[in-house]
Amino acid sequence: MANSIILGRHHFLHVEIRRVSAMRAMVWLQRGWDDVKHMKAASLGHGALITALGAILLMLGSSHAYLVAAAISGYLLVGPIMTTGLCELSRRRANGEKTGFDESMYGMTRNPEGLAYFGVVLAIIAAAWFVLSGIVLQSVLHTSAPSLGDALWGSVSDVVSRPQVLAYIGSGAILAAVVFTLSVVSVPLIIDRHASALDAMWISVKVTFWNLPAMIVWAAIIVGLTILGFVPFLFGMIIVAPLLGHATWHAYKELIGG
Repeated sequence: MANSIILGRHHFLHVEIRRVSAMRAMVWLQRGWDDVKHMKAASLGHGALITALGAILLMLGSSHAYLVAAAISGYLLVGPIMTTGLCELSRRRANGEKTGFDESMYGMTRNPEGLAYFGVVLAIIAAAWFVLSGIVLQSVLHTSAPSLGDALWGSVSDVVSRPQVLAYIGSGAILAAVVFTLSVVSVPLIIDRHASALDAMWISVKVTFWNLPAMIVWAAIIVGLTILGFVPFLFGMIIVAPLLGHATWHAYKELIGG
C-alpha cells in the first residue's frame, strides 16, 4: 500500500503524494509504450515535431561548437514543456476521449497561463546555463568562453578545450538536475488539475525528495534514452520523445493522488 503525504498548507494546491518503489519507472515506460502503440499517428507526430525543433536548433548553432553545445543543452532543458501534447493524449485515452493529433493540441489551452509561466522558468534556466558555463570557464577553470564574434561566425570545427567541455557538462548537469526536480509532474498537474506553475513546481520538488530512489532511476532512464535518441542524428527522438512524454503522465498518475 502506498505511503503518502498531504500538501495543503498556505496557498499551495492540496494533493496527496504517494511513495513508489525504486524501479517503478519501468512500469511507467511500459504504460507509455502502450500509449505509443495505441496512438501511433498522434504520438509519433509529436515525436517528429520535437525532433524537427531539435534539428533546427542544431542547424542554427552549427557555426561554432560552443553554440552546438548550447543548442543541445537548451533543447534538453526546455524539453518538459514539449511533453504537453503527449500528456494530453494520455489523459484523453484514460478518460475515453478522442485521441487524434488535433485533439492533443487542446492540452495547450487547458491552462495556458500555467504553461506559459512554466515555459518561462525553463527558458530562464536554459539561458542561465549559457551564462553559468562562461562563469565556470573564467572563475574555476581559468579559461574563457569564445567571443560573440567567434561563436557566431567561427567554424564548427573550432577546437573546444577540455576545460570548456568540463564546464559545459558540469554546469549543464547541475541545471538539468534542477529542471528535473521542478518538472517531474509539473506539466500533467498544470493541464489536468489546472495547477499554477508555482504549485506544480513546488509539488514536483516534494515528489522528487519523497521518492528519491525512484527519481534517481527515472532520471537515469530519461538521460539514457535521450542519448540513444540523439545518436542517430536525432531520428531516435521520434520514438523516444513520445515514449517519455506518455510515461511522464503515468508517473504523475501514480505519484499524485486526490
